Amino acid sequence: MKTLQVSLGDRSYPIHIGSGLISKPELFKPYIANKSVFIVSNTTVSPLYSKKLINTISEDAKSVHEVILPDGESYKDWATLQKIFDAMLANGADRKSVIIALGGGVIGDMAGFAAASFMRGIRFIQVPTTLLAQVDSSVGGKTGINHPLGKNMIGAFHQPVAVIADLDTLKTLPPRELSAGLAEVIKHGAIADSSFFHWIEAHTRELTACDLDAMAHAVERSCEIKSAVVAADEKESGIRAILNYGHTFGHAIESGMGYGQWLHGEAVGCGMVMAADLSARLGHIQTHEVERIKKLVAAMALPTCAPPLGNQRFFELMRIDKKSEGGEIRYITLEKIGQAKIEAVDDSIVNQTLSANQAG
Repeated sequence: MKTLQVSLGDRSYPIHIGSGLISKPELFKPYIANKSVFIVSNTTVSPLYSKKLINTISEDAKSVHEVILPDGESYKDWATLQKIFDAMLANGADRKSVIIALGGGVIGDMAGFAAASFMRGIRFIQVPTTLLAQVDSSVGGKTGINHPLGKNMIGAFHQPVAVIADLDTLKTLPPRELSAGLAEVIKHGAIADSSFFHWIEAHTRELTACDLDAMAHAVERSCEIKSAVVAADEKESGIRAILNYGHTFGHAIESGMGYGQWLHGEAVGCGMVMAADLSARLGHIQTHEVERIKKLVAAMALPTCAPPLGNQRFFELMRIDKKSEGGEIRYITLEKIGQAKIEAVDDSIVNQTLSANQAG
C-alpha cells in the first residue's frame, strides 16, 4: 500500500492506494468507531462491494446503513440527492455520523455534497471504485450536482477525511469506464509532468489492459499531481483551474448531448484534443504536439472529434462554465506538454478550433 498526504492544515487527509484495501478495517476505524455510518453507493457497485465493506466496518461502527442510488450521470440531481437525506433522517443520523462514498465520480460528488450539507457538514470517506474517481474526482474536496443548464454548478468544497483507493475494484470496470478514467490520467501528464505523459504513451497497452502494476503507478502519480495543486489552491481561486484542462469543451459536450450520453472522461478526452488545437492556434505548441495528444487520446479508445453541437451552442454552454468571469470564458491551454496556463481567448480563434473539431 502507498499512502500520500493532501496537505491542507487541519483539513489534511491521507490517500491510501493498494489492493484489497476495502477489507482492511484499520483504514476505516479511526473515522467510524462508535459512529453511525451511511454507505452511499449505486445499483451497479453495491452488489459488487457493499457486503465486503459492511463486513469490514461492522465491528467498529455503531450502526451501518446503506443508501443505494440509481446509476448514471443523469441521476446527479436534486431528486437523487434527496434520497440520501431521506435515509439519514429516517435512521437517526446526527452530527457525528459518517458517510462513506462507495462508487465512481457521481457517487463521490453526491455523497460528498450530502456530507457538506447535512447538519451543515459531517465527515465522509471516499472509497472510489472507478479509475476516473481514483485518479481525480475523489481527491480535492469538490462535491456537487448538475443543473440542466450546467455541469457541477451546484455544490461545495468539502474535503474527505480519507481516500481509500482499492485497485482491485478496477478489475470489474467495463472497458468504456476504464477508458474514461484514462482521460484524466492523460490530463495530469499534459498539464504538469511531461515525463509522466511520456510514460503513459509507453504503457498504453498495459493501461488499456488494466494491468495493476501500471494502474498503481498511474493512480499514484495522478494523485501526487492533483494533491500538490489542491494544496496550493484549495478553492480554485487561481492555479487549481489548470486541473480543468479539456473540461471547458468537455462539459459543453456533456451538457449539450444530455448527461450520460457521453461519459465524463470521453468528453474530457475530446476536450483535451480541442484545447490542444486551441493552444497551437495561439502559438503555444506545435502541430506535432497536438497530434501526439490526439494519438494518445485515440489509443485509449476515447473520441477525438466533438459532436456537431454547432459553434453558437458551444459558446452558450461554455459561458456557463465555472471558470468564466463576467461572461468571459477562460480556457486552460498548454504552453507545452507538461505545462498549462489559464487565459482568455478571442472568440474568433476559438471559432476556428470549434469548426475544425466537430463531426460533420
